[in-house]
Amino acid sequence: MSGNHEAELARLMRAAIAGDERAYDLFLHKTATLVRGYCRTRIVHGGVDPEDIVQETLLAVHVKRHTWRQESPISPWLYGIARYKLVDAFRRRGRVIEVELDDIAGTIAVAEEETASDRDIERVLETLPAGQKAVVSSISVDGHSIGETAEKLGMKETAVRVALHRGLTAIARRFGRQT
Repeated sequence: MSGNHEAELARLMRAAIAGDERAYDLFLHKTATLVRGYCRTRIVHGGVDPEDIVQETLLAVHVKRHTWRQESPISPWLYGIARYKLVDAFRRRGRVIEVELDDIAGTIAVAEEETASDRDIERVLETLPAGQKAVVSSISVDGHSIGETAEKLGMKETAVRVALHRGLTAIARRFGRQT
């Protein structure tokens, strides 16, 4: 901030503290512009709205205006408040980076196709006895319920549960995961 802007903001704040409402309105308007620019240069990955920081900073300036020492420069005081409000916003957001699903949808679809191809599933199912293969395929691949599978295969639900458990256990053992 140039020396003229610094002096102008300090003059406006002194007048505002003395009760000049027009000076205070102009001070808040100029401060909002400064804080908006400050935030936009520091918010790189999104997740925090610069306008929220501007509003929180202006509110804090209003509440704490009596803490500004009139003989001191005003910009370090303002930027200090804005910095703390920005840090608070980042803390509230956490370490989460938000990504639009449309931006990565193609990547997800390709990854699913590569890791779960029909040929790989069929190869795994071929390692099972016929009864277990039918049950695991019906429930895990086709998405049928235990009741639907029991009816389709002419089995009792208990037998379907046992065959599913044994089939999945056999697959886990075969591919190095003990259950």
